[in-house]
Amino acid sequence: MSETELKKTPLNAVHRALGGKMVDFGGWDMPVQYTAGVIEEHMRCRTHAGLFDVSHMGEIWVEGPGSIEFVNSITTNDVTKLVDGQAHYSAFPNEDGGVVDDLLVYRFGPEKLLLVVNAGTTDKDWAWIHRSADTLVRMDAASASRLAAQGRTMNEPDTRLAGGTGDSDKSVRTPSLTNASSNFCQIAIQGPDAIGILQTLTETELEPIRYYHFTTGKVDGVDAIISRTGYTGEDGFEVYAAPEFAEQLWKKMMETGRYGEADGILPCGLAARNTLRLEAGMSLYGHELGDDISTYEANLGWITKLDKGDFIGRDKLAAQKESGLTRKLAGFEMTEPGIARDGYDVYIDGERCGVVTSGSPAPFLKKNIGYAFLPTELAKVGQEIKIDVRGRQVNAVVVPTPFYKRQK
Repeated sequence: MSETELKKTPLNAVHRALGGKMVDFGGWDMPVQYTAGVIEEHMRCRTHAGLFDVSHMGEIWVEGPGSIEFVNSITTNDVTKLVDGQAHYSAFPNEDGGVVDDLLVYRFGPEKLLLVVNAGTTDKDWAWIHRSADTLVRMDAASASRLAAQGRTMNEPDTRLAGGTGDSDKSVRTPSLTNASSNFCQIAIQGPDAIGILQTLTETELEPIRYYHFTTGKVDGVDAIISRTGYTGEDGFEVYAAPEFAEQLWKKMMETGRYGEADGILPCGLAARNTLRLEAGMSLYGHELGDDISTYEANLGWITKLDKGDFIGRDKLAAQKESGLTRKLAGFEMTEPGIARDGYDVYIDGERCGVVTSGSPAPFLKKNIGYAFLPTELAKVGQEIKIDVRGRQVNAVVVPTPFYKRQK
């Protein structure tokens, strides 16, 4: 795809004016880093504040009666546990228990949810949601026919989506779906100074907003969704607004946070976003998650709620949990010089036993770290491994994760 065909966020011109090194990121023209460099961007976010353009992410509204039941039937986490103004991390499972994508689910009300999905998979997710809706509608139709043959109706109480089996008045109804990805810009301000910088620009009290909660308000006079979420392991916020206000918000946050050369806010590119999330032990779709990787294998059993009732892929996930895993994601640290990269082979006792999913220097920890899938019995802390780094087997050891955890 040529550069002219790449999709652009509303901040594309700003990135170029700031000297951003632009790359093709899943069909988007995005900055991988700016003039300060990846390490400085990473460190500034850990110690002060970093600003990220994440407007390429996808946003899908689910509205109307049955919204919660529908999303609960196509994701792994339990949407019924959310309250208004709360969000949670979840995943779209496929019928085989793999992951179509990971996402955030925001609850605006009992009939209004916002799904925020990855940029490169937005079209795939949109198609998947529709295909799932069609499947669920057919399931409902089959249930209605079966009940009619029994002289019953869909309004009779049952528990198919309420933790049991059978047909239910809580059965799935397809709500209204809207791909609103082009209606939003999304700017993430992250780091210990983020709350102070953003508070200067809004009358909304930010401190009471708990982690993974959100509200609506004005930022620099612009209507926005203000969410205390992020992908860096730091405290911070993600601000959603109409795309025509993207440059105004970005420039205002930069002006407000520019304390000085050594301690002001810095714009951060995709490379720093990746090293920050890896240090913080957060998964990346296409690396630690994929269509052939289950949530259990990716250490995401905590978002896999088998007891919430039926959902796509539940039977396969339940069977996998019952029988036990054959492989598992493990974090490792290099114990001699060498940087593991995605796709490098892992060896134990001379036998190839796994592959690196993500690997990088960790600028804040000053170590070389990574993730790899290993046989479950070998994915234990203290296990010594070797990683093939360009033909040289380099020593590493399995360590606890996350590699970095913010001090509160």
